[in-house]
Amino acid sequence: MPQDQWSTINAETAAYFRQDFEDNGSMDNVCLFLNLANDPTIERIITPRIALTTAEYLAYECSKHVLVILTDMSSYADALREVSAAKEEVPGRRGYPGYMYTDLATIYERAGRIEGRAGSITQVPIITMPNDARELLADEKCLKKISRHITHPIPDLSGYITEGQIYIDRNLHNRQIYPPINVLPSLSRLMKSAIGEGMTREDHADVSNQLYACYAIAKDVQAMKSVVGEESLTDEDLLYLEFLKRFENSFIRQDHYESRTIQETLNTGWQLLRIFPREMLKRIPKNIIDKFYLRT
Repeated sequence: MPQDQWSTINAETAAYFRQDFEDNGSMDNVCLFLNLANDPTIERIITPRIALTTAEYLAYECSKHVLVILTDMSSYADALREVSAAKEEVPGRRGYPGYMYTDLATIYERAGRIEGRAGSITQVPIITMPNDARELLADEKCLKKISRHITHPIPDLSGYITEGQIYIDRNLHNRQIYPPINVLPSLSRLMKSAIGEGMTREDHADVSNQLYACYAIAKDVQAMKSVVGEESLTDEDLLYLEFLKRFENSFIRQDHYESRTIQETLNTGWQLLRIFPREMLKRIPKNIIDKFYLRT
């Protein structure tokens, strides 16, 4: 798969990207468009559009499946605000121009397929959460931190346009869990149309819902443990804590270049759910539990 990347970064990060592409053997399939931090602001607004035009040529003229990584859209939005201020336009929320939603849409909505063409464009915009480095809160306050960040105009407007979000969590990163994905605020609006029997596996949706519910409860139990102590927890609470530990270390955690299939992921999910007795798996129908619960 050809990869097309636009970035606004410093020279050190740019060198890291180049080295990583070379190390994993993908450099021959990469088109890299760089706008360094000391480059002109106006180039920062033009560069992602040049990258997407290149991706469209590769996808729709050369029949390639192209992955476009845009990093960092926060830098792009800040450049848009800077140009807007120089033009003395009426500012919107937090000084960003009122047309920022439309402007971001002209970038994000260039992903997809065209009828009659074999290629496709998959787009992964990356957004640095504003003020994230200055707000390292405790785990039990994590959702409050997330709420405060995603209401910022950049992630807020991006969330309305894109078809899903993957939230990278600093607390998981500090505990050396890679990739540090926080599944609770992450979502996919297209998942329901691409899973199930004939596409992935018949138990996919039910396992996903049950894992999500168990993880949410486990995070609540973890927060309660920090207040009342582990000796005050019930046996059921201790099961959730065991699930939390194993979920983060065997389900979320992966090697940098690990290629885990969806079948392997679902099987790992069932291994975790077997921590609980069958009667506690209330989000999975009985026929699915009968078929998969006792599998090894």
